[in-house]
Amino acid sequence: MTDTPGWASPGSPEPPRDGTRPTADVPSVPGQSAPPYDAPPAWGTAPGAPQPPYGGQPVGYGQPGPYGGGPGGPYGWGVPQSPKPGIIPLRPLGLGEILDGAVSTVRKHWRTTLGLSLGVAVVQQGATLGAQLAIKGDTGEFTPVITTLASMPVTLLLGVVAAALLTMVVSRAILGQSVTVRDAWRDARPRLLQLTGLTLLTGLVGVGVMLLGFTPLIGYLLAGADEPAIVIPLVVVGLLSIPVAFWLWIQLSLAAPALMLEKQGVFTALSRSRRLVRGSWWRICGINVLSQIIAAFVAGVISTPFMIAGLVLGFDDIARQADAGDSGALPTAMLVTMAIGGVISATITLPFTATIGVLLYVDQRIRREALDIELARAAGLPEYGGTGWGGQAGPNPAARL
Repeated sequence: MTDTPGWASPGSPEPPRDGTRPTADVPSVPGQSAPPYDAPPAWGTAPGAPQPPYGGQPVGYGQPGPYGGGPGGPYGWGVPQSPKPGIIPLRPLGLGEILDGAVSTVRKHWRTTLGLSLGVAVVQQGATLGAQLAIKGDTGEFTPVITTLASMPVTLLLGVVAAALLTMVVSRAILGQSVTVRDAWRDARPRLLQLTGLTLLTGLVGVGVMLLGFTPLIGYLLAGADEPAIVIPLVVVGLLSIPVAFWLWIQLSLAAPALMLEKQGVFTALSRSRRLVRGSWWRICGINVLSQIIAAFVAGVISTPFMIAGLVLGFDDIARQADAGDSGALPTAMLVTMAIGGVISATITLPFTATIGVLLYVDQRIRREALDIELARAAGLPEYGGTGWGGQAGPNPAARL
């Protein structure tokens, strides 16, 4: 297996190298050495240039630097900026840059991202609507649960496909490359089965932890006992399993990008995620939670008018059911209207949340493994020894690992 520009090959060294990572802001120029740490270059002079005596005029003062510095230069006084061939600058990212990168992906590649998410949303909402119309409220108060369980296989499969394809889109967008749905499908298809297994496994881990926490309470209640002095501690034990499951979810949140972009196996990708998250759990947790809140807010804003329209259209049926004491299915007009709102909201929010996960993975690798330099080379930046990938449609470097 050959090394691929831009993405590390499986089995690459894992120990964090934050203390020794090459800086992303100063590219390595052949034949040019960096100044000593205790002797930074004078203001307005290039790195490695002769330094003036104390109090003297800097050499080349007022002249453009080697990277376009000087008055009017794009980078200021000889100080190079981080390269940005695509949606993000190639350096450790801040919160705003991660959010901006997700929005930029949707904006710059809207045909592919919105096309993918629209197709997934239509099928998903169609499956849910079909289950609701088939059940027709015959199961009473258990209708929402049964509807969710009935549509879960389709929802899971579509989620896997969407995550895989959007990961491929983001991997190219970072390098400034365009990508079509066909390109994304070609790159993602060999990994879909493994990604499905990974998704099931991570879901089972979280559910299993919570079931384990509530098992003593369930067993105690099924035995017919209801002593409050015992029930309350068992409830507390069960509730404590929820944050443990959430902690594990964050720990494993980078496994899917690792599996897709490094062609890792399922268990290797899980281990890879834990190592990348180590020491950054709170940061990754905060960004994930914030992105989900933003997506939920946007989805709510989009869906609310459709819910109101559904209530108006189905008001007569709802009133008739209430008078008859019937708590059956919601009116068909209301279900259809809400499904349309769900399609539109999912089309917009799905690529945003999927992109956040991939950008967090890339950011952690930049911080720990200096992936920014490899990405700059893969993007074809000549000062980094570029390989000619940048800005050209062609094979995805992530698919050549």
